[in-house]
Amino acid sequence: MSAADLGIAFGRVAFVMLFVLNLGGLLTWVERKQSAIMQDRIGANRASIFGFRLLGLFHPLADAIKMLTKEDFRPARADPFLFGLAPFVSVFCALVAFASIPFGDVLRVAGREIPLQAVTLNVGILYVFAMLSLGVYGVMMAGWSSANNFALLGGQRAAALMISAEIAIGASIMGVVMIYGSLNMMDIVRAQGRLFWGWLPAWGIVTQPLAFVLFLTAGIAATKRIPFDTPEGESEIIGYFIEYSGMKFGMFAMADFLETVVIAGMTTALFLGGWQVPYLVPDGFRFPWGGAVALPHLLVTLLQVGAFVVKVCAMIFVMMLIRWTLPRFRYDQAMRLGWLGLFPLSILNIVVTGIGLLLWGGRA
Repeated sequence: MSAADLGIAFGRVAFVMLFVLNLGGLLTWVERKQSAIMQDRIGANRASIFGFRLLGLFHPLADAIKMLTKEDFRPARADPFLFGLAPFVSVFCALVAFASIPFGDVLRVAGREIPLQAVTLNVGILYVFAMLSLGVYGVMMAGWSSANNFALLGGQRAAALMISAEIAIGASIMGVVMIYGSLNMMDIVRAQGRLFWGWLPAWGIVTQPLAFVLFLTAGIAATKRIPFDTPEGESEIIGYFIEYSGMKFGMFAMADFLETVVIAGMTTALFLGGWQVPYLVPDGFRFPWGGAVALPHLLVTLLQVGAFVVKVCAMIFVMMLIRWTLPRFRYDQAMRLGWLGLFPLSILNIVVTGIGLLLWGGRA
């Protein structure tokens, strides 16, 4: 690999990592402000720098300083190695899961074609699920290594919830894979740029509406946030990170936000057309009713990246809306929903999709 290729690869990875990390950090402010708006109150607005508050935007910075300076407490009977490794595993798996999600098509610079994707994989969907699934090890390590029965109970709940959710996630997207005929996320996004009846974009939410609902529900459960926050359950005084303090506690909180970003990115790529803009082709806009608008390649690329970011932010808004609207499920209710609700419906969606492909033939 030449120095130029190495630099391009590093740039793609750095862009994705900075995007995910910064968006995850910003979500701590978004959650406070969005919940405040929904509850008709002001929300975070006290932290200031030289008298400027900027709608509370300095609160994430204040949180980071507080977590870095708080005492790093560890129980006397805790396993030192696993106790310290658990938050790193949770954050790492959530962060690298975003790597194969495309945020644009191809950028052409100086005769080079640069895929706007940190890692190009033919089985990108499997990679994302593998990374998200590995996150359960961090949760279980935290619960077991804390030498606390409540933490262990929270870790077991988290493992059970994440397994049931990820089974439903994997089954729900099989219909998408059948429709678009690929496990490569870039190919799936490109296929969603086609038009039905000459005007309707073939987005996944159009071709697989039931899978969209199932995937989003199971994805919210995989993030372990309300209404599926039984692994934490503050009112029940359990939680796999109950013994953590300082920045280790902050890393677990950050992992939940990063998983939210990953689920929003996956939903965008699989069901909302990814970076696709309706009627936008590589050389500009081409409308089905006639007429076209030519655009330079760089502007088209910026529109694609902007569309992806807007869709991801919109999905995060919806997930936050659900988080501050619904009450928590009981543990048995969450398990019943996963195994007796989401999973059977996902299998039904696969059967219906297969019958549809046999009757009408071909893929989208």
